[in-house]
Amino acid sequence: MEKLKILVVDDESRMRKLVKDFLVRNNFEVIEAEDGEQALDIFYSNKGIALIILDIMMPKIDGWQVCREIRQYSDVPIIMLTAKGDEKDELLGFELGVDEYISKPFSPKVLVARVEAVLRRTAGIDEEIIEVGGIVLDKAAHQLKIDNVPIDLSFKEFELLTYFVMNKGVALSREKILNNVWNYDYFGDARTIDTHVKKLRSKMGDKGKYIKTIWGLGYKFEVDE
Repeated sequence: MEKLKILVVDDESRMRKLVKDFLVRNNFEVIEAEDGEQALDIFYSNKGIALIILDIMMPKIDGWQVCREIRQYSDVPIIMLTAKGDEKDELLGFELGVDEYISKPFSPKVLVARVEAVLRRTAGIDEEIIEVGGIVLDKAAHQLKIDNVPIDLSFKEFELLTYFVMNKGVALSREKILNNVWNYDYFGDARTIDTHVKKLRSKMGDKGKYIKTIWGLGYKFEVDE
C-alpha cells in the first residue's frame, strides 16, 4: 500500500523533527514546511497530501490564514497544533473547518492516534469489519460479536462502540462524543453518554473494561495488552 503523505507545518525545527520521526515510524511519508507561506506553496504543488498538521503561531502567514486559504479549495483534513489552550481558539479552529485540535505539549503517540483516527473518518481508511481485543464489529450489518458470541446492541450503543473503537487510544470528551455520535443538532444532556456507556459495559462483560473513564473529561477505548 502506498504511504499516505502528511504535511507538517511548524516554525520550530525540533517540533517538526519530533512529529516527523513518529509519523515515519508509523509508515507515513512526511513533508515539512517552516512557515505558512512555504506550507501553501508545498500544498498547491503536491496534489497527494492526505493530511496537514498545522501550527498556529508562525511567521509570514499564521496557521489561521493557511487554514482559511486551503479551505477555499480543499477539504483535506487539518490538525491544528498550538501552544494555546484557549477555548476561543479551539472554537475558531472548528469554525474554519479544522478536524482536530491538539495543544502543546502533547504525547507523540497521541498525535499519531489522532492522525490515524482523522484519516479513518475522512480518507476512507475504513474497514467494514473491525476486530480488536476479541471484539468484532460488522459495520455493514450493525452486529457485534465478542469472543465469537453475538451481542445484541441498540443502534446508538453500536454507533458509540464503533466511535470508541475507531478512536482507540484517544481521550474523547463527552462533548466530542455527543457531536460525533449524536451529531451537532443534539441538545440533550451529556449524561446520555454515561447511561449508554454503562449499558455498553454491562453487555460487553469482561471486555467492558476496555472503555476507560477519564475523570473530568470523558472516555477512552484502550485494549489491555
